Amino acid sequence: MLAALLAPPALASAAPSAPPPSAPKPPPAATPGPERGSLVQLPGPRGCIAAASAPIRGCGKARALLGAGPFMGSRAIAVSPDGRNLYVASSKGNAIAVFRRTPGNGALVQLPGAAGCIAIKAAEGCALAIGIGGVNSIAVSPDGRNVYATARGSDAVTAFHRAPATGALRQLPGAAGCWSGLPLPGCGLGRGVVGPDVVVASPDGRNVYAGSFFGNAVAVFAREAKGGGLTQPAGTAGCIAAAISGCATALALGSPEGMAISPNGLSLYVANATANSILTLVRNSSTGALAQATDGSGCFVDAPLTGCDGAVQIEGANAVDLAGGKDVYVTSLLSNSVASFSRASNGVLTQLPNTYACLVYLRSPGCSFGRALSAPEGIAVAPGGANLYVASFASGAIDVLDRNAKTGAVVQRPGTAGCLAAALPDCTPARALKGVSSLALSPDGSNLYATSFGSNAVDVFRRSK
Repeated sequence: MLAALLAPPALASAAPSAPPPSAPKPPPAATPGPERGSLVQLPGPRGCIAAASAPIRGCGKARALLGAGPFMGSRAIAVSPDGRNLYVASSKGNAIAVFRRTPGNGALVQLPGAAGCIAIKAAEGCALAIGIGGVNSIAVSPDGRNVYATARGSDAVTAFHRAPATGALRQLPGAAGCWSGLPLPGCGLGRGVVGPDVVVASPDGRNVYAGSFFGNAVAVFAREAKGGGLTQPAGTAGCIAAAISGCATALALGSPEGMAISPNGLSLYVANATANSILTLVRNSSTGALAQATDGSGCFVDAPLTGCDGAVQIEGANAVDLAGGKDVYVTSLLSNSVASFSRASNGVLTQLPNTYACLVYLRSPGCSFGRALSAPEGIAVAPGGANLYVASFASGAIDVLDRNAKTGAVVQRPGTAGCLAAALPDCTPARALKGVSSLALSPDGSNLYATSFGSNAVDVFRRSK
């Protein structure tokens, strides 16, 4: 199945895998206007920064950007809550690059010397870290004091102290700063940590969760209040998995690649690439433990499975994001789609009805039409929820979607404003987007940042508000 995920995707599914939900057709998604939500790449070297060892003409240069935003990892870039810094996971460099955001235009400047990056061998003048071989996903704690990362090559989840003045990173000592599924020197031995692919922190700052692609599991960590160090709870509170002894169990948990947590911290949504599923896990806010409902509301799958509900166009489910606490959106690599779900106050999801259930590359019966949406990876919802942005790995494009705040329906913006790409005639031209994979918005919504694995680059866009 992993080989299938890495193969070039089909242009579109021949038909939905299940009939769209039956319900009255909602009104069309509202277009916020010709300017709001539009993207413009910053000019010259401010608009793209590439690895110094793999320079791109017209882009700036930085250290520790080889393999920025890997294919397996839909959250490889993160902006700090204060908007001062941006962090990039660079899998080939086994490093995290650290940038300062310039006030006003959002341009990036790498911190000088060892403060500008952290790597497993202190390469390129970086600070030294352990457990970040093949680093692929990053999260910043809500209080901005810590950065957390997953690393598929090291089978590890790592924790760093973030300097409030500069944003520089320093790994926490011992097991507080590293948990691995391998007997890795200096790290704690973690359960359910096998090929970790995505990491998120709870809104209350008490927990960190890591999805393990090859472990078919979500590992649970308690976050120490003062320093941000990690500990894994004992027993079933420490992990939930398809079939790992000592972990809680969940249906349709297979190769989690995307996760997002609700604003109230009570629901964790997990996109599973090989299980073709979307899970709703209930979070115990006191202990951080995760559980799945047994009434069928805890999972959506693309094929019949006892105990789960059906959904359309979620084959190779990939990245997840929320529009406030109201709606949930999922990219699916093999369906070439964005699937849309409404969220009830108790966290339960319902796929939107009719063609608003899914937006699919080229054409697919029962779905609306999306351009340049081949192999979508990352997704980001703008503050306020007026727009969604999708990173399409195979297209080398960023798709711009408008969202109806009342119904949750999304449509692609018409014309060239609906996508940005290097060489697609129906999209706005943009540079250094080969293998674009992960997206992050600044807290004020004024900038969108993207990682491009094939370009070994970070791209910087100004967003109209």
